[in-house]
Amino acid sequence: MRSFRFLLSRRWVLFAIAVAVLVCATWWLGNWQFGRLHDKRQSNDIVRTNEHAAPAPVGDVLAVGRSVAKDDEWRRVTATGTYDTAHTIVWRYRTDDHGTAGIDVVVPFVTKGGTALIVDRGWMASPDQDHDPETLPAPPSGTVTVTGWVRVDGTGDATRVDQVGGSLGTRAVSSRTIGPAIGRPVYGGFVNLEKEDPAPGTELARVDMPELNDGPHLFYGIQWWFFGVLAVFGFFYLMYDERRSTLKAEASPEPQPAGETIGETAAVATLPDAAVTGAQTPATTAASRPEPRVDPRAERKARRTARNAHKQAVRAAYQAAYEQEKRARGGDEAQSERSMPPSTGTIAPETYDDAGESRNAATEPNSAGRP
Repeated sequence: MRSFRFLLSRRWVLFAIAVAVLVCATWWLGNWQFGRLHDKRQSNDIVRTNEHAAPAPVGDVLAVGRSVAKDDEWRRVTATGTYDTAHTIVWRYRTDDHGTAGIDVVVPFVTKGGTALIVDRGWMASPDQDHDPETLPAPPSGTVTVTGWVRVDGTGDATRVDQVGGSLGTRAVSSRTIGPAIGRPVYGGFVNLEKEDPAPGTELARVDMPELNDGPHLFYGIQWWFFGVLAVFGFFYLMYDERRSTLKAEASPEPQPAGETIGETAAVATLPDAAVTGAQTPATTAASRPEPRVDPRAERKARRTARNAHKQAVRAAYQAAYEQEKRARGGDEAQSERSMPPSTGTIAPETYDDAGESRNAATEPNSAGRP
């Protein structure tokens, strides 16, 4: 188990903590996506059930001051009454399926009992979102029967109703804010218009039904869990690689620097046999013999000691050879001086005075004396 001691180092402890946090986060995110998938499938089941049901009177599904029940969204309802065009509301910043900018025209529909039903009559193109179109398609006049899909109220500051020019405007539809703006009691929620009788002169684009699919939640959940499994696999792979490197380092000797190895080998090859023999000290002989493995650190220390002893022996052999060669050269020079004949005079040339100052005057050596 000594090969796993590196796991107790500060670096590996922090690495393990980071991997644990990452795995927990990916597990939670995967569960969150699967939870959204479950909610999406429940919502799809409700839509499938309600879209095939017969239209119900609006009073049986909606009520004043009551939120729309979860099971009643996309329920078809019908009502009879008249449109209150004086309080037409422009729902801004709406786009169609192709991304074209536009608005939704929302008109309160006053039922026979006096309670208003908020009806989203449909979409029309309007590039200028800051100014309302000069003319909006008019709904049918007189008594009208409408059928539509129940929707829940919007939330947040976007539901505020503002007076812009000659009409009301909002960025999200909510019966809670529209009721006080028009000064009339309204049913909770609103309705996406499916059809109206009689038909209007100019039809608006109807709102599409929601797509009944699982969305990306299943793929996202699997993806988050895959990231967690990948993190665990990566941790154990790196741990295995670290342990393998540690065992390999303990089993093999430390490599010597290339310059020292080549230089020492060349030096030993050029030395005399006696010098090389003298360089083999007891320390190098002992280091060359195999010893029982006790501790990797002790082995590395012993190898370093043996290398240092070998270096010192090589240097001593170099020094001995150098001293021997120096002594040999000194003896040869002394022998050469003894074998030379004694000189009988100087070899410096002597110039005769009669020659004057000419540099071409005759000179003769005084090696045998003057006549």
